[in-house]
Amino acid sequence: MKILVVGAGAIGGYFGGRLLEAGRDVTFLVRPERAARLAETGLVIRSGCGDATLPAPPTVQAGAVGGPFDLVLVSCKAYDLEGAIAAFAPAVGPDTVILPVLNGMRHLDRLGQQFRHVLGGLVLISSGLDPDGRILHFNTMQGLVYGERDGSRSGRVEAIAGEFAAARFDARLSVQILQDMWDKWIFIASMAGINCLMRGAAADLVAADGAGFALALLDECAAIAAHNGFPPSAASLDRTRSIITDPGSTITASMLKDMERNAPIEADQVIGDLLRRGDPQPGAQPMLRLALAHLKTYEARRARS
Repeated sequence: MKILVVGAGAIGGYFGGRLLEAGRDVTFLVRPERAARLAETGLVIRSGCGDATLPAPPTVQAGAVGGPFDLVLVSCKAYDLEGAIAAFAPAVGPDTVILPVLNGMRHLDRLGQQFRHVLGGLVLISSGLDPDGRILHFNTMQGLVYGERDGSRSGRVEAIAGEFAAARFDARLSVQILQDMWDKWIFIASMAGINCLMRGAAADLVAADGAGFALALLDECAAIAAHNGFPPSAASLDRTRSIITDPGSTITASMLKDMERNAPIEADQVIGDLLRRGDPQPGAQPMLRLALAHLKTYEARRARS
């Protein structure tokens, strides 16, 4: 199976690197600077689950993508989706399967407008790039969940399962991928929303007697999911409650880290689109609206700088 991984950063580089490490036919679609770095240093992964150094991984750049590929793994930030589509579209043939692992749900609508075979997918990992371009895996979670959006076990997802089976990450073929994606969306929106709004971790929020705000935000997110036909399970809600109000946790959402380094953020894709799928009545979802206003204020200020 020919696999094109869109991006070789903290997500695409990690999962694509693990597939390449397992002997799979992987090519990375990257920008010129990243291609030059990978040619010089190789793709380097530092992880408690096992380090890897993959010399001169196969790369291609926009405008030079051959095709078709069997599988395109899309791992860009949600705000970069349009550029990514333009870059990888030449790699898509009539039987090519698109597996996006972006945050939120809006990307499924956009990809479905242009491509025939679009799966649902998500990743569960904490990773980043160091100044030398190495991929740092910060914990032991390394999950990639994927599946047909109608819940079927098609021949194409079974074939993907066979490709993923030998790689050093936890791959799971889901027959309820949309529910899985909504559950992750609720978690990300709750954690990113409260971390960014309060500019701190759960431990800071609890110390300030503000855990109730985090729980109120989670309740609003969960209500929107239920309104759209994907109510989170009690177990999922309990996990999220414990994480966003953990008095010992100093972990923050990646969106807050992005704000702290004055980088672009996924405000519209993570918070804004969730609000658009909720109750349109004035005054509904006040915590989410406040979180979005905070994020959009940051974006407006950043645009002027």
